[in-house]
Amino acid sequence: MNVTLPQEPKSEHALEVARTLMRAGHRALLAGGAVRDLVLGLIPQDYDIATNAVPQQVQALFPRTVAVGAAFGVVRVVTEAGDVEVATFRRDLGYLDGRHPAGVEFSDEIEDARRRDFTINALLLEPASATVLDYVGGLDDLAAHRLRAIGDPAQRFGEDALRLLRAVRFAARFELEIDATTWQALVRLSPTIGRVSAERVRDELLKILVERHRRRALELLHTSGLLAQVLPELAAGEGVEQPPEFHPEGDVLTHTFLMADLLQPDPSAELALAVVLHDIGKPPTFSRSDRIRFNRHAEVGAEMALTVCKRLRLSRLSTERVVELVRHHLRFKDVRKMRPATLKRFLRMEGFQEHLELHRVDCLGSHGLLEHYLFCREKLEEFQRSEASAGLRPPRLLDGDDLIAAGYRPGPQFKEMLAYLEELQLEGRLTTREQALEAVRQRFGSAVRGDA
Repeated sequence: MNVTLPQEPKSEHALEVARTLMRAGHRALLAGGAVRDLVLGLIPQDYDIATNAVPQQVQALFPRTVAVGAAFGVVRVVTEAGDVEVATFRRDLGYLDGRHPAGVEFSDEIEDARRRDFTINALLLEPASATVLDYVGGLDDLAAHRLRAIGDPAQRFGEDALRLLRAVRFAARFELEIDATTWQALVRLSPTIGRVSAERVRDELLKILVERHRRRALELLHTSGLLAQVLPELAAGEGVEQPPEFHPEGDVLTHTFLMADLLQPDPSAELALAVVLHDIGKPPTFSRSDRIRFNRHAEVGAEMALTVCKRLRLSRLSTERVVELVRHHLRFKDVRKMRPATLKRFLRMEGFQEHLELHRVDCLGSHGLLEHYLFCREKLEEFQRSEASAGLRPPRLLDGDDLIAAGYRPGPQFKEMLAYLEELQLEGRLTTREQALEAVRQRFGSAVRGDA
């Protein structure tokens, strides 16, 4: 099979690295995910090269290289146009730590293909002829829309348990059915995902959540048992009833899966994670009185989300964003009753557009009513059109120097004074410096009260 190579910088750069190796008499092939994408008519994000040149020979051919895994035959070629990973054909000699081979033996391209995880990721391509080389049946599997592990699936998953999550991600991304034997091994070995570091699980999980077919991926994670291993707080939503007048779609887990499906394209990792975590506070707060209730589930969920983010080793900034999205997701129900100042502070929260998107999919994934969403959109547009004095962030009418000039002694009360003035501004009750000074006098007394 032949494919068409895209005329774009990354492709040209990788091909030039391959040509340099071939001019020196070495075998050089494009390998892995890039070849899979080319077969599917997609533009690869990255290109890797497999070669019979050993690391020392690769390093001798290029002025700048990084031996990222020389013991495993991997060298990164560094140029101004970008980096290309070059790996020597190899055969892995068993795995001891569930991730890295105990050793490698340099071999040929056939052995190199057979050591990889899934058949669709083991395709090779000759740059000169654009011919795809398939030693493991990957082309047939792509044609059949099938994901299949190479060789014994249990052995492949045992070598690196992260492949359990990768199987789900590839099946969802490329709309493939997982081969029955591969699926049986995946289900049986799902508890072994606990051997994988939190950082690697996090990175794979976030890749799953930001991609278009995240709902199917979540369903595969759940039915395989992986969801209960990596996000037990989310899996706990299965079977948790919700009041049908607000949630005709069913239980908490069904609601969350629907929301994931409704997200706009290319969400941030933080928003996507917040969507799947937004209702994890419901199972522990479930109660039934006049109707089903989940009292304080947003606050409880925020604390649980903090625990999840720490477990996944998210950065401090990402953790804060996820937790705040979960904490505030119920506030939209009160927007029509908020005082102007409270509403403006809500609308100007950091990352408000993501709060708004979470609310939108929360509504569409349940009762379908968007009146609070539309109200906030209208108010945002209204405040953006208004003059600065009535906008979301009006400039201060007074600052600390102005208060000192008016005769007030600096101290903790200044913060209270300035906050009071901002409140009045947001309410639209102050527009001038003179009005602000008079408001301070009326609320806090004359300047004489603060004089020595």
